[in-house]
Amino acid sequence: MSSNLQLIIKREFISRVRNRTFVVMTFLSPLIVVGMIGLIAWLTTINNDEVKKVAFIDETELFAVDLKNTDEVQYINYSNYDIEVAKDSVISKKLYGLLYIPKKSTNKELSESIQFYAEESPNFSVLNTIERIIANKLTNQNYKAEGLDLETIENSKARINIQIENFSGEKTSKMSNYVKMAFGGLAGYLLMMFIIIYGNMVMRSVIEEKTNRIIEIIISSVKPMQLMLGKILGTSFAGILQFLIWLILGGVLLLIATSLFGMDPQPVGVDPSIALQENNPEEIQLLIQDILKLPLLALVFSFFVYFIGGYFLYSSIYAAIGAAVDSETDSQQFMLPILLPLMLGIYVGFFAVIENPHGTVSTIFSMIPLTSPIVMLMRIPFGVPWWEILISIVLLMSSIIFMVWFAGKIYRIGILMYGKKPSYKELFKWLKY
Repeated sequence: MSSNLQLIIKREFISRVRNRTFVVMTFLSPLIVVGMIGLIAWLTTINNDEVKKVAFIDETELFAVDLKNTDEVQYINYSNYDIEVAKDSVISKKLYGLLYIPKKSTNKELSESIQFYAEESPNFSVLNTIERIIANKLTNQNYKAEGLDLETIENSKARINIQIENFSGEKTSKMSNYVKMAFGGLAGYLLMMFIIIYGNMVMRSVIEEKTNRIIEIIISSVKPMQLMLGKILGTSFAGILQFLIWLILGGVLLLIATSLFGMDPQPVGVDPSIALQENNPEEIQLLIQDILKLPLLALVFSFFVYFIGGYFLYSSIYAAIGAAVDSETDSQQFMLPILLPLMLGIYVGFFAVIENPHGTVSTIFSMIPLTSPIVMLMRIPFGVPWWEILISIVLLMSSIIFMVWFAGKIYRIGILMYGKKPSYKELFKWLKY
């Protein structure tokens, strides 16, 4: 590494680290994120604590016993009210809604005639619970009408608990795919955010020096390619430092908040007791076993390689855009081609990879350099042959070399161009110089 390149890297790193905004956001961001998590958890708790009061008119006199109060729903019997009077009462008392069960000659007619009146669309879980209560009651009545014994039917029901086992005899948890999805999804999402945040930082740095005309003095003693590489490397080192501080500080703050305020780190709406068979010790043990069996070394190594590779690939493009334009406003026309592959990688990862990690779509996009850093990271927890990872890395590194050369050509010309908004056609002309 030449002395000029080292000086540029050092200058970029120090200028970033000493920047007041950088310092403030480094220590403030984890506080904001943990605070937001706490606020969401608190608001969710408040929302869940709200009891929904549902009035009901049961003309059949069959369901009043089954409509029992829960922590979420309180049922009020309005069966003695006329339907219109009941509606007015529900509106004036601002109840959640009114369930109307009319009297019909057959259960089939009844099942198609039940109505729920509400000012707004009712919560899906509330409506689903009511439907299940009524459906169970009508089903049991149909059984009795056919002369079937309910106790015999209940005892005859088969309860299945499929055990998952590979061909070598090792058992696997039912939550295994969710764990792999979490590891891969987190790695891919972090990489995308890192590229967007610090790629933009590289672009702004170039635009700032170009606007201030400092660049004209710098390139009198430094080659444009060295300057571009120095900016990318210096900013990346500052970014990695900030990223590590975020991870450490955020983890410590989350741990403190969880212990002090009783925050539940479990995602909202996820009921692990369903997947873990109501805390079945064997299922929990299998889940821990599956986590330990993950290719953690391969995942850490790949994360490092794709993290650096993906960042260099996109930072070269950001640097070239920064050199080609005079302001951030002018750069917006070039942002879509950068963001599209990143968004495509995330969508492919969360839809194609999770559904079929070794399918054609997942495999192809894990080889394409613009999407491979995200897609391959999401595939690795599911087990990827080493030769596929090697091919993907070779293609990524080759693309980085090409992109650095491509960006360097644009950077060399664009860094001294002022007062003109370049088009794609003009950018391609610069490659000939």
